[in-house]
Amino acid sequence: MPCRNSLLFAAALLIAPPALAQESAARIDIPAAALGDAIRLLGQQSGASIGFRDPALRSLRARPVSGRLTAQQALRRMLRGTGARIRQVAPATYLIEKAPTPPVMRPAPRPAPAVPDTPAETDPQPVIVVTGTKRDVPLGFYPGGVQIIAGETLSSGDAAGGTDAIEARVASVVSTHLGPGRNKLFIRGIADSSFIGPTQATVSQYWGNSRISYSAPDPSLRLYDVGRIEVLEGPQGTLYGAGSLGGVVRVVPRAPDLWSTGGTAWIGGQAIQHGQPGIDGGAILNMPLAEGKLALRALAFGAIDGGYIDDTGRNLRDVNQVRTIGGRAALRYEPGDDWSFMLSGVGQRIKGEDSQYAERGGDGLSRSSATAQPYSNGFWLTDLVARKQWDATELTLSAGYAQQHVFEQFEGATLPRPEDPSFAPSAMAAAASFRQSEDISMLTGEARLARRGENGTGWLIGASLLRNVATVDRDMQSGPFRSALTGIRNSVNEATLYGEMAVSPLRDLVLTFGGRLTHSRLSGRSQDVLRAVALRVDPEAETSRSETRLLPSVALAFRPDDRLTLFARYQQGFRPGGIAVRRDFIQRFEGDRLYTTEGGLRYGGPGFDLSASVAWTRWKDIQADLIDGFGFPTTSNIGDGRVFSVGFSGAWRPAPGLEFDAALYLNDSKVTSFVWILQAPDTAALNKTGRGEDYSRLPNVADASARLGFSYAAGLTQRLDMLVRGYARYVGKSTLGVGPILGQLQGDYVDSGLELRVGDETRSISLALTNLLDTRGNRFAFGSPFLLRDGNQITPLQPRSVRIGLDLAF
Repeated sequence: MPCRNSLLFAAALLIAPPALAQESAARIDIPAAALGDAIRLLGQQSGASIGFRDPALRSLRARPVSGRLTAQQALRRMLRGTGARIRQVAPATYLIEKAPTPPVMRPAPRPAPAVPDTPAETDPQPVIVVTGTKRDVPLGFYPGGVQIIAGETLSSGDAAGGTDAIEARVASVVSTHLGPGRNKLFIRGIADSSFIGPTQATVSQYWGNSRISYSAPDPSLRLYDVGRIEVLEGPQGTLYGAGSLGGVVRVVPRAPDLWSTGGTAWIGGQAIQHGQPGIDGGAILNMPLAEGKLALRALAFGAIDGGYIDDTGRNLRDVNQVRTIGGRAALRYEPGDDWSFMLSGVGQRIKGEDSQYAERGGDGLSRSSATAQPYSNGFWLTDLVARKQWDATELTLSAGYAQQHVFEQFEGATLPRPEDPSFAPSAMAAAASFRQSEDISMLTGEARLARRGENGTGWLIGASLLRNVATVDRDMQSGPFRSALTGIRNSVNEATLYGEMAVSPLRDLVLTFGGRLTHSRLSGRSQDVLRAVALRVDPEAETSRSETRLLPSVALAFRPDDRLTLFARYQQGFRPGGIAVRRDFIQRFEGDRLYTTEGGLRYGGPGFDLSASVAWTRWKDIQADLIDGFGFPTTSNIGDGRVFSVGFSGAWRPAPGLEFDAALYLNDSKVTSFVWILQAPDTAALNKTGRGEDYSRLPNVADASARLGFSYAAGLTQRLDMLVRGYARYVGKSTLGVGPILGQLQGDYVDSGLELRVGDETRSISLALTNLLDTRGNRFAFGSPFLLRDGNQITPLQPRSVRIGLDLAF
């Protein structure tokens, strides 16, 4: 066992040199952050040396500090309410340790309060920083809609849900529900279609500093060991470029800790009413390889989600089981001189044994099909990020490579190929299997230089390169016969320059101006079919072409006082075009562009928070992945549209440990002018089948959604704490797609959940219940494109379930 002197020496290892710095006041400006990160900044700004006796203290939340202070003064303010204290062990050298627990004493008569010698100091309100702006803007001065989920609020059960956990907490985020690893995300009503095709997603998804999808589905990465999740609402064309039409979802994983060895492990078991049981588990290990300079953090996990859909046609029960396995690893190196390097890798594979849909009527948890409809998603990401800091200026260099493989099989139909599209697929047709395989690879690189000023001011300049290649192969099998169908290969190369500047011409007013210049080169070709046949529809479909787009933006944030922010913003977004398959032929689709104007407010007090926003969007030449009259996927521009949305959210903390939250989101979206085959919709057939009220609605975004939630934390004993959380969430009506065939209603259901956790810093046990009312609902009116016209497909919620989990820290 090391001697006492060795322990003190290790505990006081420098977070920032020099070790012999003299104590003096300095300009200190540190936002609310994890204590380990806040201490690193304090050391840089004050010159003091600060260490930890207990490495677990590094994850505590430090208070913000600002002003001209000594290191000791800053530390005392930073540690208020954290349960930690400081001890000076040498000049300008401090040790942070856990404050002793006061003994339990009987209450004594309270003496009259003494008059203080100096005025009492008011604790500042916590400062939340929006890092998705790429220059760290305080939330109070961010001119737009943003939702932030703290990673510590996600239990292992929440994290296992992947993107579903984000959708359940943020009312402006919605998803299709074809199955994990094959869904599309939408933010604030900017939804093009419910199907996956060659079009670029309307939401940009980022894992740390790297983009994880372009024309691929949401990989539904599990949210274990993440520090925070940021949802930036509305187009983010200036900072994130093509595809961020609806907004950005950015997941920030926890970085390796350079000082402490430790980790966590968890296991959970789930029982599903009307279905099979499930299990999940995993472990995280953090290990310094060279203390204070080099560290490794690794994660491995796996899960089996029990099935609950019965297939009466094949006499099988609980066919929709899903297996997930994955892991992450990150290597962090800080050689000194304010340089840092991070090399990380992420891998995950999802395998669904069968589709998630059921048939209308009956118990809502069964269907009759002739063949299995399995699917899978494999995702891999490698990225390298280098950073250099000079006071408030930061240089960031990054490179990333992502791959995704998606396989889907649908029950199809063997059909003649007449030119009359009235020969549409039906459940009465002979059974067949349609298979589609997508391989997507994306290489990205970015360099940016940013400077952070006071009250959200500052500037940013950057350049980025992107190359995305997507290949789609398709075939159809009926009995012993199998035939290849036309496939496609799309490639996009983008080069971008962008910049943003925020200035404060008046006190408490910040104006932000930005712009992005993007040059894209698009190319594509057909596969598995003769070129002369594939080009019959559009002879120019395989020609390469270039597009150059300039995206301006302007925003303002005004703070009449420290609690209220008023903001307004105008920004644009775009997507380049490409080529798509329509039956055996290929054709072009053009790029689209949207224009959004929004305004809103945020109010934050000691026990109450409120935010509200209103947004109006015009959308030109909407790209959409569709289903043609024969049930085959295709892509086209469907016309122009508009989206009007209103959102409210708030939280109330009436007592210590108790919080209530609420959110309401209203959306009205339409296609205002049609092109393609939707110019003359079959309204008579629509009225006859009763499959929708308005075929012009943009898909998959509910007209109204709402959430109510609560959480309560309290101490049971000196060691044991208790946390109770619950929510109820309403999802209103939406349509599957645009047009009379796709305009089928879905949604209009209530979901709910409740969780109880009891434990201490090293172990806890949890009990979670979901879908308390055992609601069936219809999350997605789609299962197989070839049976779509029959309108008999629904996707129910997972039935009432209970999960028991055990978490351990070491």
